[in-house]
Amino acid sequence: MTAKRIKHTIRLPPDLSAQLAEFSIRKRVPQAHIVEAALASFFSPDGSDRIEAAVSRRLDRLSRQADRLEYHIEVSNEALALFIRFWLTSTPPLPDTAQAAARATGKDRYEGFLDALSRRMELGPKLSGELSKDIGPGVG
Repeated sequence: MTAKRIKHTIRLPPDLSAQLAEFSIRKRVPQAHIVEAALASFFSPDGSDRIEAAVSRRLDRLSRQADRLEYHIEVSNEALALFIRFWLTSTPPLPDTAQAAARATGKDRYEGFLDALSRRMELGPKLSGELSKDIGPGVG
């Protein structure tokens, strides 16, 4: 035996009525069941707690992702700074007569660097992965 039901007549704005009808067709559920579930959820005392918990979980996930991004940016900045410091301290200045040849060689080497960088970004391995293997788990 089914539970007793009381008939209600409500008026909805046209756009909300269209959304209800479309959702009903898509889910293959009567509109009355959708309205009933929506009202039950609205009047449920723990409804706001569930929403707050869902939002909290999403914020926690975003926070962890932001922390990982911060770590990877820090690793990138430190690696670049170390390379620049090493390069500046170990590379002697060129005489004026060798400047043109150095520029031409530098241009070729830079293009090779860009090719290698694009291949590495597409295929890996990534520096952060190599650091994790070298240092061990639990870092970053």
